[in-house]
Amino acid sequence: MQEVILIEDEQTVRLATTQTLELGGFQVQACESAERAQSILQPGFPGVVVTDVRLPGKSGLDLLSEIVAADADLPVIVVTGHGDVDMAVEAMRAGAYDFIEKPFAAERLVETVRRAQEKRRLVLENQRLKAAWASHPDMPALIGESAAIERVRTLIRAVGPTAADVLINGQTGSGKEVVARHLHAASGRKGPFVALNCGALPEAMFESEIFGHEAGAFTSAQKRRIGKLEYANGGTVFLDEIETMPLALQVKLLRVLQERRLERLGGNDPISIDCRVIAASKANLLDLSAQGKFREDLYYRIGVVSIDLPRLVDRRDDIPLLLAHFVQGAAIRYQRPVLAWTHAQIAQWKARDWPGNVRELRNFADRMVLGVLDQPGSLEEPATMAANTLPQQVDAYERMLIADALTTHDGNVAATADHLGVPKKTLYDKLKKYQLPTGRAVDEKVT
Repeated sequence: MQEVILIEDEQTVRLATTQTLELGGFQVQACESAERAQSILQPGFPGVVVTDVRLPGKSGLDLLSEIVAADADLPVIVVTGHGDVDMAVEAMRAGAYDFIEKPFAAERLVETVRRAQEKRRLVLENQRLKAAWASHPDMPALIGESAAIERVRTLIRAVGPTAADVLINGQTGSGKEVVARHLHAASGRKGPFVALNCGALPEAMFESEIFGHEAGAFTSAQKRRIGKLEYANGGTVFLDEIETMPLALQVKLLRVLQERRLERLGGNDPISIDCRVIAASKANLLDLSAQGKFREDLYYRIGVVSIDLPRLVDRRDDIPLLLAHFVQGAAIRYQRPVLAWTHAQIAQWKARDWPGNVRELRNFADRMVLGVLDQPGSLEEPATMAANTLPQQVDAYERMLIADALTTHDGNVAATADHLGVPKKTLYDKLKKYQLPTGRAVDEKVT
């Protein structure tokens, strides 16, 4: 639910504005004074503040200054009286997200609050990701807001803290190991996360790699080796491409998972193991079972819980978020500037098939940052961001939106302002800030 704290001292206006925002899909906490609003405004508030300027006691501008000092990224929309242009300008200089002049249309208020809410969401998501990276520097992020990814997150939260073994199904590059690492993190297990790609192991090495061996077990076994299942004691073993595991070893793995005990190759002593097993497959294991290529009993043992990962084409709306994340990481790795892109390019990328899924998109981001794209969708004369901080990226994105709108409306400021849903005064300030040229409307007066 999107949240708004509304400060308005006139009861009738407060009730009407509250109703307008609630009809727009917002949850509103209405206050009659700045002091009351401050008593309920908590650090990290996920929403937007809408405040009248003229209030009993502390003014809206006083409240704005205090909010900016405490959390400069919290959007504050200031409501001014008709003709209070100087006050509105002062509010913008003090850090207001935008201002609205009374009387205002309901659609204008709702649209402004909605844009402010989106900016707030991006800021908090960035902060959340940074905190996650700080606490788990090796943890890959699970990016996306689509319903399909939310279902995956729900399963991770539900299953992660349990001891249940999990089977992850998904195409190549869809993020199976990312999900496995999140399950391990959610489990709270203190042991290591041990990944093994079954498809990359020669069959002769399979048993030794998973179960270990004793010295002298075979010609080249000069000393004891601890296998992956034993090494992951107290942690998690991730068996990727389990569909490639030889049938003979499937039998042995099934017994080990049932008994939670193993014997090293060449040994006779049973060894207890305490590890969670997460398997992953890009093939349908039941279909393989019907063909005699995978043991059905092993399928049901490792698939106590199954998580199906969507293809990238099944969550196209996540592509801009994923691309922004990968571009940011690539820019840091390669010490290159972050690139901006247009709506047309995003639309083009969202329409692509991406057979390699998220992995292909990540490689695409690397090539984009390195400037070596040689295929449709390459950037033409990309804009360069001066730095990689979120406020600077947001500014660059805002500049791009304004520039695109100006081009669409042949430089007409009035038409552009109307298209963007902002007052002309606000747009002129942003044109000056971003040093954007205008066309036909450069001599219009601000009203």
